[in-house]
Amino acid sequence: MSAKRKKDSGQPELPIEGVPPAASVEKKQSAASGNGTDHVIAETVETPIVHKPFDPKKLEAGLHTRVDRGFLDYASYVIRDRAIPNLADGLKPVQRRILWALHEKDDGRFIKVANVVGHTMQYHPHGDASIGDALVVLANKRYLIEGQGNFGNIFTGDPAAASRYIECRLTELARTEVFNDSITDFIPSYDGRNQEPVTLPCKLPLNLMLGTEGIAVGLSARILPHNFPELLEAQIAILKKQPFKCLPDFATGGLMDARDYQDGKGSVKVRAKIKTKDESTVVIKEIPPTTTTESLIASIEDAVQKGKLKVKSINDFTSENVEIEIRCHAGVDAEKLIDALYAFTDCEVTIASRIVVIKNNRPVELTVSEILRENTEQLVAILKRELELREKQLLDELHYRTLERIFIEERIYKLIEKCKTNEAVLASVYEGFKPFAKQLIREIADADVEKLLQVRIRRISLFDINKHREEMEKTKAELDETRKNLKGLTKYVIGHLETLLGKYGPLYPRLTTKSARHEEVDVKAVAFKSFKVAYDRETGYVGYKVSGEEFKLECTKFDKILLVF
Repeated sequence: MSAKRKKDSGQPELPIEGVPPAASVEKKQSAASGNGTDHVIAETVETPIVHKPFDPKKLEAGLHTRVDRGFLDYASYVIRDRAIPNLADGLKPVQRRILWALHEKDDGRFIKVANVVGHTMQYHPHGDASIGDALVVLANKRYLIEGQGNFGNIFTGDPAAASRYIECRLTELARTEVFNDSITDFIPSYDGRNQEPVTLPCKLPLNLMLGTEGIAVGLSARILPHNFPELLEAQIAILKKQPFKCLPDFATGGLMDARDYQDGKGSVKVRAKIKTKDESTVVIKEIPPTTTTESLIASIEDAVQKGKLKVKSINDFTSENVEIEIRCHAGVDAEKLIDALYAFTDCEVTIASRIVVIKNNRPVELTVSEILRENTEQLVAILKRELELREKQLLDELHYRTLERIFIEERIYKLIEKCKTNEAVLASVYEGFKPFAKQLIREIADADVEKLLQVRIRRISLFDINKHREEMEKTKAELDETRKNLKGLTKYVIGHLETLLGKYGPLYPRLTTKSARHEEVDVKAVAFKSFKVAYDRETGYVGYKVSGEEFKLECTKFDKILLVF
């Protein structure tokens, strides 16, 4: 091949694997035959890369490190910032951001849900569908968000209307017990354009009030909802150092057996509330949680198809309240049908509880009692901070009112008439207050002087000393009451809880009936004889769905047949 190349072409010789490179010879081209430059000399090939055998115990590749680190970051994000609620306020991040958006837009009137979703997206780095769904769930919990329009039906499972057709606003309970901007810590939002709360200074045990489910990476939580007034009573008992016990309460009602609840580490059995209408008709009035009327009817129809039940008709009359009417065939006892419904359908469900929350940026598993004690300690701390803040505000108010009275009564404002510079004005005001230093709550500061200089002439001319004294007395009385509450903090917190209990107790009655225990249903005893067994002499077959006329027998799926030839 080299023989065909043009002479002095300037083409470098590249080395061939396995062939030793030839000695390079530098040649200088003449101006007539070349460009006067030297030939390019290729480098010799280094020793080929040796591939080491794969050893899983010695992983040094950068890609593995990045994948490992990335997965841990993703898992931590899902656990802390998406799926698991925080112990401090009982909310998942999306719920907290929804409530904060409602708080910022709150003016007492209903707001279109689409607007709330759009405002929440300033803080929540995910799609609008997840925000809208979370808002509907919060509204159906009844405690924090009041809805107007079609927010779906928790009994039938019907979805809510589109967000542009429904409206919502904060409840009074949420306004007074969840927010306090003065003691809220903030962090930048995901894009750095806004500030969002780390957690809300919530004075309610929302973890147990709302209940929640969350599935994270390698971790899941299922907190069952509890009755709000009963939680308040339990917190009062904690402060009084008395025993207490809290059990779940579901919005769909039902009959609950909580023998295995184990303070939130076990499970509960919940049955539908079924009443006998007449000898052949039963009516389901309440359904278990995790079911809807549609899914419950589907489970009954499935049991009928499998021969576990004998039902003539099923009619669903559910609207605001559940009403599923079931008619059985003639000769079938209604009481036996009720037992069969519990045994073979979703009229009885078992719900496991696993309370996992984020505490100090880490997931922890707690019991109901531990959650309530943590919430009660937080309630005491928040009310103490609010009282201390109010005490400081009242002291500042008394201080300014005292300055204002002296400034007007002693006509200190006259001293600044001849002053020509700002420094001279400040100096004259400071000088004017020196004889009255003992009357002041604290030393006068530049901010106080600036505030006094903003007092209008009209305010000075209409100053009423008697009215001013009355306002001072009211402020002093409130300050004394605040200091008294700080000294008797536990008594103050108990009074706060009792006020909530008296106001909201009648509004949130228990919906799930607590029963001591459910009688175990013997499935063999309540099974209906739905299988017809016969013998076909021509084919020699004996069994179910055999078209024979001999030895016809009705039996259940649990019966055993002995054939003797």
